[in-house]
Amino acid sequence: MIWSTAPQGRAPDNPETPPMPPTEPPTAPSADLSTGLSTGLSTGLSTGLSAGLLAEVKQAVRDRVHAHRSELLALSRRIHSHPETAFEEHLAAAWCAELLRAHGYSVTAPAHGLATAFDARLGSGPVTVALVCEYDALPDLGHACGHNLIAAAGLGAALGLAPFADRLGLTVRVIGAPAEERGAGKALLLEAGAFDGVDAAMMVHPCPVEVTDFRSFALGTLSVRYTGRTAHPSLDPHRGRNAADALTVAQVAIGLLRQQLPPQWRVHGITTAAGTAPNLIPDSASAEYEIRASAAEDLAELRSRVEDCFRAGALATGCEVELTRPEPDYLDMRSDPRLLALWRANAAALGRPEPVESGPFACTDMGNVSHAVPSIHPVLDITGGACAPHEAEFVEAALGAEAERAVLDGAVGMAWTAADLAVRAAAAVEPR
Repeated sequence: MIWSTAPQGRAPDNPETPPMPPTEPPTAPSADLSTGLSTGLSTGLSTGLSAGLLAEVKQAVRDRVHAHRSELLALSRRIHSHPETAFEEHLAAAWCAELLRAHGYSVTAPAHGLATAFDARLGSGPVTVALVCEYDALPDLGHACGHNLIAAAGLGAALGLAPFADRLGLTVRVIGAPAEERGAGKALLLEAGAFDGVDAAMMVHPCPVEVTDFRSFALGTLSVRYTGRTAHPSLDPHRGRNAADALTVAQVAIGLLRQQLPPQWRVHGITTAAGTAPNLIPDSASAEYEIRASAAEDLAELRSRVEDCFRAGALATGCEVELTRPEPDYLDMRSDPRLLALWRANAAALGRPEPVESGPFACTDMGNVSHAVPSIHPVLDITGGACAPHEAEFVEAALGAEAERAVLDGAVGMAWTAADLAVRAAAAVEPR
């Protein structure tokens, strides 16, 4: 999750798959329960599941998730201890894919043209649910956004649903999505058709608060490069065209622009180069900027106004400016009300903390998915407000007891929500 430019990773011809330590054998539900469900579900889906039978199914799914507890938490810790940044998540993607294969999923990896994406499938029901996994880390900080937990929770839901997918009328897909922190991996996957045919998509994210209807900013990125002319600063400064000054003019203009921007619009960035020595007038300067707005529709206007500030710097100093977009825009998250209602009930049944209402904060490329497919992105409290993602303290929090609870609750909650959705879809097509 982006809270405050990697090249796009492409699939190699013969990718190497690092080995994953052995996993525990799957633990089957108790014989009497699985036998009863086998008969009950096959009958129930043709006549409408009773509330009692659905409750039994959901308890079996929960038992299944908890039977894999040690595998899931080991995966989370393994990813956490081997942080990999955008499009470089070779170990994490391979470990996730191997665990899914071990439990009956058909896995394509690499997938959809991205070297560190995977696409796993199980079941053949009419309702297709995508469980979305993230596993990239932050440069220098590691897993300070807790994506190790997101991956483990997604796989937990997949393992919980595996024995019951066909009988529930589900096709379960697990989509491994690289480069959420930088690179908009899900936007690239969406463009490549990874979410075609999906009826619902879901993921969970660790946070310092509990929010069901998570709303995010839309985000755009901007790379800026000024080209001027070098000269000696005392002998012939008049011959120079100072690229660093061009960037300074632009930054002043942006600072003045901020007072005229709506409260939910944000502009922020860093200087990546502005000269190499004080006795040379810089002939190049560069910066990376982000712009944020509460809705995707506002990004175009904000981008235009910010780009004008950078053009002003070039005009004032006689330099040239090149403005590029290093990655797709991140769209604002728009949760599906039907899925939210199902998640709320299931989270309450799991004893999750009472959710709070919140305006937009942070950004996620799951927002792009939500514009194309009914989606949810609940955030689960693991710190009680003590620290937040992208802070050094959150790295340790992503291994704590509340983090482990979030993995299991997130897995069960998503699996239950998928089961509820499939049962309601089956009931909707039954003749009256």
